[in-house]
Formats: sequence, C-alpha cells, structure tokens
Amino acid sequence: MQQLFEQLYQGQHLSFEEMQQIAESIFRQEFSEGQLGALLVALKYKGVSVAELSAFAKVMQKNALRVTNTPQNSMDNCGTGGDHSNSFNVSTTAAFVLAAGGIVMAKHGNRSISSRSGSADTLEQLGLRLETKPEELADWLNEIGIAFLYAPAMHPSMRAVMKIRKELATPTIFNMLGPLINPVQLETQLMGTYAGETIVDTAATLGQLGRKRAIVLHGASGMDEANLSGVTQCALLEKGQVQEFVLNPADYGFEPLPLAAILGGDAQQNAEILKNVLTNQASPYLETVVLNAGLGFFANGKVKTLEEGFALARTCIASGAAFDKLQALLQAQK
Repeated sequence: MQQLFEQLYQGQHLSFEEMQQIAESIFRQEFSEGQLGALLVALKYKGVSVAELSAFAKVMQKNALRVTNTPQNSMDNCGTGGDHSNSFNVSTTAAFVLAAGGIVMAKHGNRSISSRSGSADTLEQLGLRLETKPEELADWLNEIGIAFLYAPAMHPSMRAVMKIRKELATPTIFNMLGPLINPVQLETQLMGTYAGETIVDTAATLGQLGRKRAIVLHGASGMDEANLSGVTQCALLEKGQVQEFVLNPADYGFEPLPLAAILGGDAQQNAEILKNVLTNQASPYLETVVLNAGLGFFANGKVKTLEEGFALARTCIASGAAFDKLQALLQAQK
C-alpha cells in the first residue's frame, strides 16, 4: 500500500484495480487520519483519472444501500459543490421543475460541507424527512416522480471520512464522487462541477458507470451550476462519445447578471428562495433555475434543443406543476 501512496505523491495515476484497493481500505477504516488526509490532498493536487474515479465510485456503490424497483430513465442533477459561491440551492430547486416535466428525479444530496446550507438542510427546513427507507424512496419515485436520497443514509460507509473532510475544508475527490454514486440505477444525468478541467473525463466516467446520456458542466466564475454571469462549459455524453460545447445564456435571451444576484443564505433563507421560484416569482433566482432546468431537460433527451428545454422549464413553473411536486413529496411522508 505504501508503494501506491508514493505513486500518488509523485503525481502518477493509479490503475482501476489499484484505486479499487485503496478505496476498499478506506471504507474498512484501515488508514489513520493522517494517512487519509495525505491521500486526499495528493489526489487533489495530482488530479483524478477516469479509471481512478470509476474505481472509487464502484466501490462506494457496492457499499451503498440499494434502491430497487425504480422507474426506467431515472435522472439526477446533483453537483459537486465545493465552488464557494454561496449561491442558493440551484439544482435542488431545478429538480422539482424537471420532475414536473415528466422526468423521474432521484435527487441525491447531503448537508452542507462547504456552504451555509446544503440541499438536505434546505429540504429539511421545508419539512422533508431525511432518514427514509429504500422501499419508501422507490415508492415515491414510482408514484410522485421525485425523491430525495440523503447521502449519509444511503452511504453509511461515508462516516469513515466525514471528520477528515470537515477538517480539510477544501473540495476533495469525495465532492466529485457524490454525483456519481446515486443508489438508483440512473440512465441520464446533469452534473455540475467546480473543477472545469475535468468535465470531459467526468462525462466519460459517467459513461463507464452506465449513463446513456449526460451533461457535465462548469459554470462561469467557477460555479458548479450554470449561471447568468457568463458562459458555461459543457461536455455532452451521448452514445458513448463525449462532445464539448459552450452555453452563453445571452444567446437565448437571458439577461446577464452577476453572481451576487443569486446569493443564498441559511436553510431558512434558501427554503424561502426555493418556494418563491416554484411559485413563479420573478427574480434572478427564477432565471437561474430556468437555465439549469432547461439544460436538464436537454441532458435527459426530453427535448431536442436547449430552446425547447428553457421553454418547458418556464411552463412547468408558471403552471404550478413544479410547486405541486414539492407539495406532493412533503405530503407523502406524513
């Protein structure tokens, strides 16, 4: 094992089997805190290969609770976080819009690691029960078309790394892994990342993990969401091939806005923003959700063009269908 550590310290990539060995050792808690911290920092500065990321993800999926009997063509739009933008919960809000458009959304998420309010914090503030059985999640996916899969409940082995992640207080490979290890067998995905240089490799990794179609994006100003402050870099996975493209929101009629316009707050503030968007209250938050939900519809293949995706997102919000999905999910738990 020490030899593998030395390879990482020297900036050398590991094979699929070597990274699999390391990942399994992590979740068997065979490393000291010092070793685990050194490993995570070495991976961060070396950069993670497709083989390494795929191997780590498959080990984590093997150790996760399984959610079975779920609908075909399920989708997730979880991002990596770690961009330090302090924005509101964009992808969480967009998930209800996508569900309203007929996509089964298995929304994977966690409490805040590096922001003031993660998706779990915000949804809990709205009344969502985070600790749910896999059978309940499957029922909600089939009956409502959306469920929230709370990462710590789905991945109990992650307790082995929570302390060191908090102490390091910087994005690590676990930020990249979070969107890859949904316990539901996904066919499509929209994934944002703080690491713009990784979008092509991450899209290829999604292909290795069984996604038929996906978009990995890196937003302007380093966000793991598309935003209105500039162009978004995208990598589209389709039929096993990855193609890059650039999305400029201004080309689709969106007004340019600074990141300061979509700042979030604590769980209570973000919950209010989410409800305001889903009840169609005009704001930069609404426009940002339309942008990301439209991308999600395109990533899923629900629409053929981005223009159609943005139009469908606006319709799902204006009709009240997106807010109805939120209400239905909250009611199902009572």
